[in-house]
Amino acid sequence: MLISEAVAQDLPRLRRYARALTGSQASGDAYVTATLEALVEDAAAFDVSENTGIALYRVFSKIWNSVDQTAARSVDPTTPTDRHIEKISPLPRQAFLLVALEDFSEEHAATILDLPATEIAGLVKESGRELAAEIATDVLIIEDEALIAMDLESLVEGLGHKVMGIARTHTEAISLALGRRPGLILADIRLADMSSGLEAVNELLQSFEVPVIFITAYPEQLLTGQRPEPTFLITKPFRPSMVSAVISQALFFDRRARLKKTGWDGAGSE
Repeated sequence: MLISEAVAQDLPRLRRYARALTGSQASGDAYVTATLEALVEDAAAFDVSENTGIALYRVFSKIWNSVDQTAARSVDPTTPTDRHIEKISPLPRQAFLLVALEDFSEEHAATILDLPATEIAGLVKESGRELAAEIATDVLIIEDEALIAMDLESLVEGLGHKVMGIARTHTEAISLALGRRPGLILADIRLADMSSGLEAVNELLQSFEVPVIFITAYPEQLLTGQRPEPTFLITKPFRPSMVSAVISQALFFDRRARLKKTGWDGAGSE
């Protein structure tokens, strides 16, 4: 198979990633072009027998990481960008975007970045802290189990966000959220008084838009009926690193959605 045929289907994704990573389509495309030129000059750098997407992203990453990003940063003044994602350190930014935007597994992201797989979760968590420093928000936790609520509160505050309240019932959730709108909701589905966190979230989303992460031992209840959007799902028992990564994902994609509504999409495809 020709290299051009092998990489063609992955080029749109790579351009999207490059745009998010560099801050503008013009700058991102320059790195994509350099990647293709490197493949033409050294075909041995690209093994078409393996996953072509991983191989392509790996060559791109080697080129991007060979440049001093502090000195090389150049943003196209005609292209509005999400400046918050730009402020994340280069390596955590790459790990976060590969996992959150490009949907690579931590193992595949490690292969792309030529790092031990054990380091990716830490880099994604670091990106979450750095992102929170730029777009810290108020978080509402809807959870009736006290120990789990405390763990989530500690995790959220460790990332730099503020917990505006913990609700144990549908009624408490509505009261807290309508009194002071959160920027993110973490919600269980089954609550203390047998009320539903899912119903509480659906009711709140009728009044305002907010990203939602359901953290539940009953994921099947979210996969039936009307599922609120935007929403993310984590199954109990959860890993703290997973919650940290998904919080960053939720806020990142919420910001992208808001930029798109104003015509300023600095991290997506054209």
